[in-house]
Amino acid sequence: MTRFLTAFRLWSLALMAATIMGLPAAAAPFAAYVMDARTGQPIYRQNSDTRLHPASLTKMMTLYMAFNAIESGRVRLDSKFTVSSKAANEPPSKLGLRAGQQIELRYLIRAAAIKSANDAATTIGEGLAGSEEAFAQQMTQMARAIGMTNSQFRNAHGLTRDGHYSTAHDMSVLGRHLFYDFPQYYNLFSRRSADAGIAQVASTNRRFLDAYNGADGIKTGYTRAAGFNLTASAQRGNKRLIASVFGGTSTAHRNQVMAELLDSSFTRIPDRVREVRPQPPRLLVQGTTRRAQVAATPAATQPEPQRMVLNASPAPVSRPAEAASLVAAAPAAPQVDLTEALRRATEGATPATPAAVALASSPRPKSRPGSKAEAVEQAIAAAVASDPAPASSASLAVPVLAASTRPQPSPRRSASVAAVAAAEPEPNPAVAAATKAPAGSLSLVTSPAPKPRSETVILAAMGEGDLSDPAALEVVRRPTDSGRNWGVSLGLYKSQAEADRLLLGLALQDGGIFGKARRHVANTNRGFEPRFVNLSKGHAELACERMISRSQDCSVISN
Repeated sequence: MTRFLTAFRLWSLALMAATIMGLPAAAAPFAAYVMDARTGQPIYRQNSDTRLHPASLTKMMTLYMAFNAIESGRVRLDSKFTVSSKAANEPPSKLGLRAGQQIELRYLIRAAAIKSANDAATTIGEGLAGSEEAFAQQMTQMARAIGMTNSQFRNAHGLTRDGHYSTAHDMSVLGRHLFYDFPQYYNLFSRRSADAGIAQVASTNRRFLDAYNGADGIKTGYTRAAGFNLTASAQRGNKRLIASVFGGTSTAHRNQVMAELLDSSFTRIPDRVREVRPQPPRLLVQGTTRRAQVAATPAATQPEPQRMVLNASPAPVSRPAEAASLVAAAPAAPQVDLTEALRRATEGATPATPAAVALASSPRPKSRPGSKAEAVEQAIAAAVASDPAPASSASLAVPVLAASTRPQPSPRRSASVAAVAAAEPEPNPAVAAATKAPAGSLSLVTSPAPKPRSETVILAAMGEGDLSDPAALEVVRRPTDSGRNWGVSLGLYKSQAEADRLLLGLALQDGGIFGKARRHVANTNRGFEPRFVNLSKGHAELACERMISRSQDCSVISN
């Protein structure tokens, strides 16, 4: 029954205004839609999905695209756009731009949002997309992404054109996304005037903003085919509404209908509800990765000489008699050039005088006749026999080999040392005879396994990597809210209820900054001090700048 009475009252107002102005009642189709901005739930509908001419409400999407481009880093507020002849020749309302003129984006945004300038809107679209047609396609794609299913755009300003349409429902959805997706720019829609670079412009919505208590935006529109349109936002206490009216017969009629809709809707919604924010479109969502940068230190950037430090370990113990004989025979051992011997073997050279190389631990297995391995062995023996080097230049490898014996093999997996020793075969007589080889032979004998190296051995990478001493690892533990020990103070108030109301209203309006902050009212001797705490220093400074721009007392405090 209440809805019927409200609809009847609205139609009565529409008929009365049409009669007073001498216009036909059906000059433009009427539509209206009211939603709870906190949840997106509808409160009132009338022809809300009927496709109508949106007029300059189109500039809401133009501005949404501009804000998106700024936040994604494609342009800046001080980026200069060049005015085309098409933009300069747009019909009023206009800022008065000239073809070829360059103007900063911030002034174009102010002119489009506050004065509803058509030349400024066209310049924004052409500057962002290259042409108005390409920009209109991007506007339609963005509309689909945020849930405007019955909207299609053909230009950036909203003048009547075939195929350019929207609905009261879709424009309310767009208004809600402007409020939640770009709260840092939303206060632009509540300004009564602004500096547009080449002129001071006045708001087309100032009458409704001044007349309706709690109104803070957002956009008007008018063409002969569309009538007088308005999308408005208003807040009272914890409640916020967003509504759209299409087809008003005059500015006064449109504003009166909007006021009636908002008044009746404020009484029908609860004071406290769970806020459900709209999901940003995928075209808008961007992951931001922040990376800490540490200044390079000389120790990390300047290379140091390569060095390898190895702890010395005792040489393996050899048999006394055999070690003495090997050391005595070492000076007479000839120097062997293994590289040259291998080169001769691979080229097919046959050594003239083969010589035997005896190994004491086991006899060398015979190679197949005519194989390459046999040729290599013969080449090594020939190099040893034919080397003309004097005895005074004996090989340096002989003393090293003579002073050590072959280590025993380590146990395999679970086998014990005793099991390995028990399984070792008896020495071969030929091997025993070989151990008593003449002084000119190269002999290796068995010895106990060497002692394990110290655990303090330092190994350094060779050839690449950081060769400097490893820096000490410092583990720093911080609480989960590290760095969030800042807050903002919003002045002094006479009552705690007034301070609480201010904090709640700002939390709903600026959820992007105060969403994770904790509200607190300090009871001081001078009065009640509303505070937002648990903020980082950067968020606290940004919040205070925004509050000061709205003539709200604010100061940054440390918890």
